[in-house]
Amino acid sequence: MEKRIRVGDIMTRNYVHVKPNTALIDCAKEMIKKRVGSLIIKEGDELKGIITEKDIVWALTKKKADFGSILAKDVAARKLITIKPDTGIEEALQKMNRSKIRRMPVVSNKKIIGYITLKDIVKFMPSIFQENREFERIREEEDKIQRSSAASKGKFTEDLCEECGNFDILEKIDGRMICESCKDIM
Repeated sequence: MEKRIRVGDIMTRNYVHVKPNTALIDCAKEMIKKRVGSLIIKEGDELKGIITEKDIVWALTKKKADFGSILAKDVAARKLITIKPDTGIEEALQKMNRSKIRRMPVVSNKKIIGYITLKDIVKFMPSIFQENREFERIREEEDKIQRSSAASKGKFTEDLCEECGNFDILEKIDGRMICESCKDIM
């Protein structure tokens, strides 16, 4: 009988963290120094948020204030998806896929005790990576077929988003052509 591998067995215990009032520029420096793509925002043992490279890039392009005056808490993800340490890694992977995230804080008794990323799971179970790549390739091909069909019917436009500048499928909202990601943020 195979032993069930739990999140707590492979999570990162020494995760990189900052306080909510840390300047965004200092967060970026910390990410570079520690070679990580995200930081946990916490006070004491209480989880306050997560800040990623994407959040920093977004703040650089969208916030009108001086980059040095923006705080981590101002741009951190508000909706936090967490997981318990006794959860199996297969379930953790499913939760990440459903939520379209690559990292999750590990919480026990309302206190953050670790951090798990897709990279942690792939390091431990490399076969998952190959399976996920195949599913992703299939999903991408299905998306191409749907876009091609919808484009021929004139339902959408592919171009540069007026909000974030990414090339994507656009919708006209408030007189501007924006992508699905920017639409969700609004």
